[in-house]
Amino acid sequence: MSSGFRVLHLVKPFVGILPEVEDPKRRVPFREKVLYTAVALFVFLVCSQLPLYGIYSSAGSDPFYWARVIMASNRGTCMELGIGPLVTSGLVMQLLSGSRLIEYDPSVEEDKELYESLNKMVGFVITIGQAMAYVVSGMYGDVTEIGLFRASLIVLQLFLATLVVCCLDELLSKGYGFGSGISLFIATNICESIVWKAFSPQTINRGRGAEFEGALVALFHLTLTRGDKVKAIKEAFYRGNLPNCLNLLATLVVFMIAIYFQGFRVELPIKSKMARGYSGNYPIKLFYTSNMPIILQSALVSNVYFMSQLLYKRFGSNFLVRLFGRWEEVSYGGHLGPVGGLAYYISAPKNLADVFENPLHAVFYLTFMLSACALFSKTWIEISGSSARDVAKQLKQQQYFIQGHRESSLKKELDRYIPTAAAFGGLCIGALTAFSDFLGAIGSGTGILLASTTIYELFERYEREKAEAGAGIF
Repeated sequence: MSSGFRVLHLVKPFVGILPEVEDPKRRVPFREKVLYTAVALFVFLVCSQLPLYGIYSSAGSDPFYWARVIMASNRGTCMELGIGPLVTSGLVMQLLSGSRLIEYDPSVEEDKELYESLNKMVGFVITIGQAMAYVVSGMYGDVTEIGLFRASLIVLQLFLATLVVCCLDELLSKGYGFGSGISLFIATNICESIVWKAFSPQTINRGRGAEFEGALVALFHLTLTRGDKVKAIKEAFYRGNLPNCLNLLATLVVFMIAIYFQGFRVELPIKSKMARGYSGNYPIKLFYTSNMPIILQSALVSNVYFMSQLLYKRFGSNFLVRLFGRWEEVSYGGHLGPVGGLAYYISAPKNLADVFENPLHAVFYLTFMLSACALFSKTWIEISGSSARDVAKQLKQQQYFIQGHRESSLKKELDRYIPTAAAFGGLCIGALTAFSDFLGAIGSGTGILLASTTIYELFERYEREKAEAGAGIF
């Protein structure tokens, strides 16, 4: 037996104590799926507003500010860490299995169960590590003032919140609801952010009097209160450091482009050996791996930001630390932003003006996005059971074959499409993300791509389940 499998077998003693949602023993009715999905989302939203007990303050620099929307986290609440630890564990496991440090065959049931258990364990370990780092770094007040008991209580609350998110995600993923819980929580958080930045009634004073944060609210306020209407509309469309109408239009354009690309697919005609005369199509989408590449890329970037800020805060004069990332407080934000080093170059330019002012930054960011998304997409199909080999095996087990081709050439035909769709789809996702970031879209390019792909998939799944159930919600 290879050493890779022995690594997975080390998890066996802990399998019994790890939380797990049982597979449904019957087909879950459509109405129940809607109910389970709604309850899971409600629990997540409640946790996102439930303040942490025992903290003295949540003011000051926020290491996760840039990734909060994407990681579905909310500062000072039980969802402080959001889905970050679980996504990071998926990234770590992908790197380990991709480099063959852990050998894993998704077609073997035992391997699949042990891999999922190890993924959970890594996620929980990362949760405890991040929670302790948050407390020790003074994000909730000085540790000596908080005391050991309160500090331990904060870590426990963050751990239990991640446990809840893990169970909710598993609940939906195993067929009790629609799709992935993680994707649903991310999409909800991003849509909430976009709506807030469009309609926020909160006022901010930047030295020119009170201004509304919401782009549309500011448009109506400026046109109604300013004498020069043309100048007022121009300011509403181009104002800096606050959401403007041009950002909102860019968001809508990117959203529609992303939805349009969702329809690109190749359909392979298949026939059944068992049911004579039955034929159908096996669709291979352009976005074959869906939003997984962008989720993993977001996890990578957020962890680089987190580590870079912690190191810069303590060892800011060290050359290697400054090479990793330099941080300064941004105007009208109260948070730190990367201004140099690796952390700066993998961050998105603020808008088109920033692209032309710093072309090297824009080129590096575009290259990073394209490479990371394509690489993660290509690797993901190998460990998620969706590679050409895995699909060919599933079709053979179900007694299907591609029309016009011999059964023995099934994998060869799938190899012509699936790896290309995974790599090219990842490139397209990376390009769309960079494009929307360059336009200054609200919620960041990453967030919009995540939201659009998730919403489209949920809609498709909803319509399919509705058609199979033969009825609506009621």
